[in-house]
Amino acid sequence: MLFSRGLSRISRNLRGSLNGCRRFPSGRGQNHPLILSNTCQSPGNSSEKVFRSFLFSNGLPSLHSASHQFHNQSSSIIEDQLDPFSLVADELSLLANRLRAMVVAEVPKLASAAEYFFKMGVEGKRFRPTIILLMSTALHVQIPNPSPSNELESILTTELRSRQRCIAEITEMIHVASLLHDDVLDDADTRRGIGSLNFVMGNKLAVLAGDFLLSRACVALASLKNTEVVSLLATVVEHLVTGETMQMSTTSDQRCSMEYYMQKTYYKTASLISNSCKAIALLGGHAAEVAMLAFDYGKNLGLAFQLMDDVLDFTGTSTSLGKGSLSDIRNGIVTAPMLFAMEEFPDLRVVIEGGFDNPANVDLALDYLGKSRGIQRTRELAIKHANLAAAAIDSLPESNDEEVKRSRRALIDLTQRVISRTK
Repeated sequence: MLFSRGLSRISRNLRGSLNGCRRFPSGRGQNHPLILSNTCQSPGNSSEKVFRSFLFSNGLPSLHSASHQFHNQSSSIIEDQLDPFSLVADELSLLANRLRAMVVAEVPKLASAAEYFFKMGVEGKRFRPTIILLMSTALHVQIPNPSPSNELESILTTELRSRQRCIAEITEMIHVASLLHDDVLDDADTRRGIGSLNFVMGNKLAVLAGDFLLSRACVALASLKNTEVVSLLATVVEHLVTGETMQMSTTSDQRCSMEYYMQKTYYKTASLISNSCKAIALLGGHAAEVAMLAFDYGKNLGLAFQLMDDVLDFTGTSTSLGKGSLSDIRNGIVTAPMLFAMEEFPDLRVVIEGGFDNPANVDLALDYLGKSRGIQRTRELAIKHANLAAAAIDSLPESNDEEVKRSRRALIDLTQRVISRTK
């Protein structure tokens, strides 16, 4: 059967997708598991030329030079493996409790819907709040054992951390609201391993719950009284709507364009992380250059995350993903693996333009994908963006504070986790 042959070929290509990558030694002569060499680069092709400026528009070093420069600053950091999530575990617990309190509503049914994905056990990985909290520390020199002479500075530091934690809460509410709305648009029936809210309570309540979360996020955002930060995160909501609209209403050429796909991916996934990271820098009073490095980290990590999500949609299982596998193609959404496969097999475009309502077209598209390097090249592109994210952290102003160093290393570790994840 075409379907089984396609998945078999995908599996074979996946097993070999990183065989050409090698590790670079760190500044201390030890192999660091993050740095991947240019042997992962795919051959030159038309779509890579089209969006080359998008990949490197942030002014960071090219992948080749970044691969050799990554850890000049961070090589002095303790070499043992860090768990980024454990570094902020206490604050994540506090954040979870605050979020549950923030989404309380007068109408019981709305309250039940709004807290659906904030309940204990279904909060998700809390990936975005973790990034925000780590970035807060990575950009800030901690004040150890405050003495009376710096008591005021300690108070200001605590207040800043509270305001930055508020950004993490706002980011998570916007993210969950977007999930609720996306599940309605995609007619999804599972999310995070349980029934999606629209499946359990209906589309109308799911949409209203998402709107309610956005309104709560706006209230919290207004409390910061920082117009630049308000503008940044308001733009994120605009981007989420723009990206979803781009996905729903594409021309044939746009649907088959890698440039269009990358722009849509930035709007739908990377904008929230990048602008939230930039907001952290702005609240901390950092220079524009530092704020842009925080933005670049979030942008490239977000793009890498979504590219790997596209890979996992073909290679993962419904159980591991917490949602249906092959959901994109079954909803008629063309992602990076198929776009790369189309470059190798132009006839695939005819299949894509025929739509995926016919199961035979799905099977035929998977067969083309299985014969191509689409999965491998998408993974390689994700690695490029992960490396750019790590380079942004490595380019931050030097600090001798151990907490700052540890948080920066954890942010770099997250880039590796994103490209090696299986769910």
